[in-house]
Amino acid sequence: MTTLPARGWFQRLVAQEDLNFLLTNRVPRIALTRLMGRFARIESPLLTKLSIAVWRLFTPLDLGEARHTDFRSLKDCFTRELKPGSRVFDERPDVVCTPSDGIVGACGLVQRGQVYQAKGFPYSTAELFGPTQDASVFEGGRFITLRLTSAMYHRFHAPAAGTVEHVTYLSGDTWNVNPIALQRVERLFCRNERAVVRMRLAGGEPIALVPVAAILVASIRLHFLDVLLHLGRKGANEMPCAAPHAKGQEMGWFEHGSTIIVFVPSGFELAEGIATGVQLRAGQALLKRA
Repeated sequence: MTTLPARGWFQRLVAQEDLNFLLTNRVPRIALTRLMGRFARIESPLLTKLSIAVWRLFTPLDLGEARHTDFRSLKDCFTRELKPGSRVFDERPDVVCTPSDGIVGACGLVQRGQVYQAKGFPYSTAELFGPTQDASVFEGGRFITLRLTSAMYHRFHAPAAGTVEHVTYLSGDTWNVNPIALQRVERLFCRNERAVVRMRLAGGEPIALVPVAAILVASIRLHFLDVLLHLGRKGANEMPCAAPHAKGQEMGWFEHGSTIIVFVPSGFELAEGIATGVQLRAGQALLKRA
């Protein structure tokens, strides 16, 4: 668990709530997201270096753990691999690990089919999971929201040993998912593009990971289906599968940064030190069997 670094004057300026919300939400979000997707795939070493230099004006990007830094494109930097051993997963069988780097947002119990994106901003698990998925198995269980900033490592991993049984992809909007937007836009996660990844742990318990895309980030790669989920896939896309995963095995990536919401049924409790605002690295203990 780490402490967020101090921000410079430019970052403090952009952090002003009204300006931040205006710049990241009162814009043609989907059009900008598609444009950014095309731009990020341009393979040009010079353009990539210039883009990363501009990126660093907005965020404390640290590439010290990157496996290589000769990036072919901005996307190559966004989805970078890390040096071996950079993320170690807790091997205890009763522990569900953090699937990605991230900052803990809202977390708590699922009660009457309702959870929270921020204080005073509830949303329905049924709406989040979509019309084809049964969210009732998580009633009385726990949820934890993990927010990935643009500077973080963007790959996500199996939080425990188990089998992915089904993926539902739901196309949607691309609202920013930062705390400012979460305190202003109701049901934000239910509006954005997302995937519902249903998994059954080795002990038989169901678990769900819900990667939610955001502005400039509307692409989610899932390795076990060899598919890139993006805004062009309209409606609910059902993808049944039977993909076994070892704890810590890489599952996919975001192409910039976003959010993963973890759902577990009753019988689990938060691991020691897990609380809103804590910054985590993939592999740290997130939940444990009660």
